[in-house]
Amino acid sequence: MALKQIDHGTKEYQQMVKLRNDILRMPLGLSFTDDELAREKEDILIGAFDDDEMLACCLLTKTDPTSVRLRQMAVQNNLQGKGIGASMMNFAETIARDKGFKKLTMHARKTALGFYEKLGYKVVGDEFTEVTIPHFVMEKSL
Repeated sequence: MALKQIDHGTKEYQQMVKLRNDILRMPLGLSFTDDELAREKEDILIGAFDDDEMLACCLLTKTDPTSVRLRQMAVQNNLQGKGIGASMMNFAETIARDKGFKKLTMHARKTALGFYEKLGYKVVGDEFTEVTIPHFVMEKSL
């Protein structure tokens, strides 16, 4: 498995949008708008690949000079629980640290809290609803 940063608008980026749509949006009856995708041009886009097939992805959005927010973490359904997500998180944290960020935050789905807690993330604040489902803000110092 190869982990790498990808560029907005490329073939890899199109795979990323499809994977995120299949895993995160379609089950909720949602889809991406062109505006949402256009705003990702400044984000750090990360993919996990087996040859040319994307296995998992996430993106990092700068929220302030010292913080970055993890968004749209997705792993192919048949590969969840095999350590790919943890590898993606370690890679994302390393990139964020290398770029000078001190804190990584996220809006984590309630169903994913245990996964992120095992990686050292802490819940900060109360449960809220986003994209129709329960979420919590989580964060970790890098």
